[in-house]
Amino acid sequence: MEPGKLSTSIDATVPTAARMYDHYLGGKDNYASDRAACEELDKVVPSTRALALNNRRFLQRVVRTLAADHGIRQFLDHGSGLPTQNNVHQVAQSVDPSSRVVYVDNDPMVLVHGRALLEQNENTAVIHADMRETDLIFSHPETQRLIDFSQPVAVLFNSVFHCIPDSETDGPLAVSRRVIERLAPGSFALMCQLVSEEAEVRDFVTDFMNQATQGHWGRVRQAKDVAQWFEGLEILEPGLVEVSTWRPDSEVAPRQLTQEWIEFGGVGRLP
Repeated sequence: MEPGKLSTSIDATVPTAARMYDHYLGGKDNYASDRAACEELDKVVPSTRALALNNRRFLQRVVRTLAADHGIRQFLDHGSGLPTQNNVHQVAQSVDPSSRVVYVDNDPMVLVHGRALLEQNENTAVIHADMRETDLIFSHPETQRLIDFSQPVAVLFNSVFHCIPDSETDGPLAVSRRVIERLAPGSFALMCQLVSEEAEVRDFVTDFMNQATQGHWGRVRQAKDVAQWFEGLEILEPGLVEVSTWRPDSEVAPRQLTQEWIEFGGVGRLP
């Protein structure tokens, strides 16, 4: 990957993970190509919409918990996706209006919509970067303006690591360690991704999404792969789990009718 070489043009004919996710969440910032890809994906993994909704609720619960119970006031959201309801900054700032949030995404549509949403919010910014470009992200003027890395920060990798392939330098393990080693003690990391213990499901979804997004995909992994990312961190209760079971605030949640794949992960604290 060559740093800083992201496209700023939007190709409506090629699905993106961000716009497909937006469609599953009931958003309107997606195209026919994204909806068609979702329809094809649903034929093999029909639980995907419920999975996406539960994942979004997990993110909101984590942010609320870190802000209210642990005093976190800085959030760096990697691969943030298109704005929806109850975004990270809205949840965090409902606890403390001074909370600061930097969103990072490589999809130009996220940049356009995110900046429009945040135009009047001086404590929040959106930067156009690939989540693997750690040096660029940490040195970006907006990050430097809003985030004090001498103080605890929450870094968020919410349902994004399946979008990047394995690599010794830029795979999920390398990226997570590169980011975490720059954080102050007391910082937190949310990390989760799509996993399946069925090889047939992993192979189908990985191949399908790789073709649909023209190479902008990694792979569906297994729970044991996710566990590696948390080595050296203190994992918050209830541990690494299917995300709808992470400190649920009610029993009313979309039910996955099938379990061919799940969103799996949790939250770790840097000692």
